[in-house]
Amino acid sequence: MLIKPPLGEYPAYYETYVKLVQEGNLAEILVEQLQTTTELIQSLTEETGDHKYAPGKWSIKEVLGHVADTERIMAYRMLCIARGDQTPLPGYDENEYMAGASFAASGLSDILKDYSAVRCSTLTLLRGITEEAWLRTGTANNGLISARALAAIIAGHERHHIHIIQERYLNTV
Repeated sequence: MLIKPPLGEYPAYYETYVKLVQEGNLAEILVEQLQTTTELIQSLTEETGDHKYAPGKWSIKEVLGHVADTERIMAYRMLCIARGDQTPLPGYDENEYMAGASFAASGLSDILKDYSAVRCSTLTLLRGITEEAWLRTGTANNGLISARALAAIIAGHERHHIHIIQERYLNTV
């Protein structure tokens, strides 16, 4: 069973996300998130998708796009590390990625389809990783990290941003 990693399998700066993940099977948690996030986003209007809770903040569409972008990056890292690739993997700047993205010009339903496709791809990847491979470590963003930790970071990162959407965006519409 794929379970939450202990501190030490990932750099301390990811603890913000990992601590948000409940105990249990990470694959099942990711499946549940796909359903609940999809239901939340489908309940929103296009106008709400463009909402920013404060000047200079991302819109809900941009937040969801960021979640999908980050999951792509973390899943790629997971694939490399699980397969035993020891090539150091680079970090990324979320603001540079946002500056190069077109989420603001996209429909909320299209961004949701993209998020769903990314999550389904991640779930397919998880099914093909062996128990031994989950514990393999590699270097990403100059820090030692396990394949298992990356699955937890994906789940926690999404939980973090969905909480922000619920608390800061939907309470100010």
